[in-house]
Amino acid sequence: MAEADGAEDRKPQSDEAHSAFSVPPGMEPEVPEEDQPTSEFVRPAGAEMVQPEPEGSAFATPATYSAAHSPPAYTPGQDFPLAGPKESPWQDRMRTMLRMPVDVRPVPDLVQRPSEAGPAVGRVLDLTLRIGELLLAGGEGAEDVEAAMFAVTRSYGLDRCEPTVTFTLLSITHQPSLVDHPVSANRTVRRRGPDYNRLSAVYRLVDDISAPEIDISLEEAYRRLAEIRRNRHPYPGWMLTSAAGLLAGAASTLVGGGVLVFIAAALGAVLGDRLAWLCAGRGLPEFYQFVVAAMPPAAIGVALNMTGIDVKASAVITGGLFALLPGRALVAAVQDGLTGFYITASARLLEVMYLFIGIIMGVLVVLYIGLQFDASPKPEEVLQITERPLIQIAASMVLVFTFAILLQQERSTVAIVTLNGAVAWVTFGAMHYAGNIPPVPSTAVAAGLVGLFGQLFSRYRFASALPYVTAAIGPLLPGSATYYGLLLIAEDRLNEGLGSLVNAAAIALAIAIGVNLGSETSRLFMRIPGAASAAKRRAAKRTRGF
Repeated sequence: MAEADGAEDRKPQSDEAHSAFSVPPGMEPEVPEEDQPTSEFVRPAGAEMVQPEPEGSAFATPATYSAAHSPPAYTPGQDFPLAGPKESPWQDRMRTMLRMPVDVRPVPDLVQRPSEAGPAVGRVLDLTLRIGELLLAGGEGAEDVEAAMFAVTRSYGLDRCEPTVTFTLLSITHQPSLVDHPVSANRTVRRRGPDYNRLSAVYRLVDDISAPEIDISLEEAYRRLAEIRRNRHPYPGWMLTSAAGLLAGAASTLVGGGVLVFIAAALGAVLGDRLAWLCAGRGLPEFYQFVVAAMPPAAIGVALNMTGIDVKASAVITGGLFALLPGRALVAAVQDGLTGFYITASARLLEVMYLFIGIIMGVLVVLYIGLQFDASPKPEEVLQITERPLIQIAASMVLVFTFAILLQQERSTVAIVTLNGAVAWVTFGAMHYAGNIPPVPSTAVAAGLVGLFGQLFSRYRFASALPYVTAAIGPLLPGSATYYGLLLIAEDRLNEGLGSLVNAAAIALAIAIGVNLGSETSRLFMRIPGAASAAKRRAAKRTRGF
């Protein structure tokens, strides 16, 4: 009977006795098995979240997805280490990281420390968009606008941000982690105008935000941005109008005009500028403003021709064209195209084309009316430019100086850009007049020097390159070739006129490409974080035709 009772005790009471997962005798689980989380994404003990998920959720965010709790260093497969803010200017660091895939970008270096609750994502994105808006409205290239926006977000601790810039639209997306919903915001640029004083102030703000030794809270950044918006232009309206007249007079002297031509060209440009302001005040589009602004210089030139006075009347019209040609927009358009922003580049080129057509229409209308009144313009004298090296160098410097004032540049940059423009004209004159090299390659080399020196000046002062470049290309603009083509078209010599306009377009493109190539050449010799040599520097957006 005892043996039977022992056999009964050794008999399994249920199937659980055969389970490999049953708890051994004497071992008690700390948590009941039905309450134990089974997800491998469980939040580690002690980790805190801003918005904790329910316990046991498979979508609980691991702590390492937060920039504030990320590892101290991270080296992706391309050997790109954690980039420190002191290794190079923020423009180069941000541009390099923008050209990298998101998953191999380095961990953001928290320059501006967020509060204990983490960065205010909405306010950081809004501040970033407002900064990008001022840069894009001031004429900055799309890649540099993206670099500035990226610098602001990383300085305030936002990882995995993607800024996008088009011609009139700015957008940015922030994804907190691989499992959280992304946060997106956008802003539309309604008004655009050249104001390099404001552009430089925004660059200083971004540079201070990116600097670890300067503590700028979000409130302080908003305050400085509001002051930048409220700042008045450095030059009054009468000075801008006078600068437009002096620019046209200097340009007429550059192409062979004398004292009377200088005065006539300046008067025509002043009248054109005032008429354009009047049309702008009435709400007319910019296209019609250019049509109206091109008429007074052309009318004065035709009137001088009809009086029979022995002056170079064509130089009056050419000087007026120098003051109107959209060289700034053309350089920005080509720069965006060469760096891979094809939509923005196409929109900018379309804008340049419309403005150029407006200038053509204004001049052609006046020339056609002059021909009906027996005006006898001489197309050949347009190309007969007397070589006066010292006078032309002085005229080119006056042209650049007045162009810088029209662009609302800071007073501290006017002297440097004037010197840069003089170097460009001396280079062009030495190659074209002394060396008999065609105008297109001569212009490209001179513009390349402008871009090179402009980029070096901007890196020395940690500012935008536009204030050191745009005005300096003024003497190189194809005013003579443009007027020569328009005059031939007005005389029904259509084929020759179109050929001259194509030559003017080639010179304009040579300016833009030369400026961009000079800027890129300067960056080849700059130290980039994580690149042992300039050969490892990542290129801009590339498709290779695929």
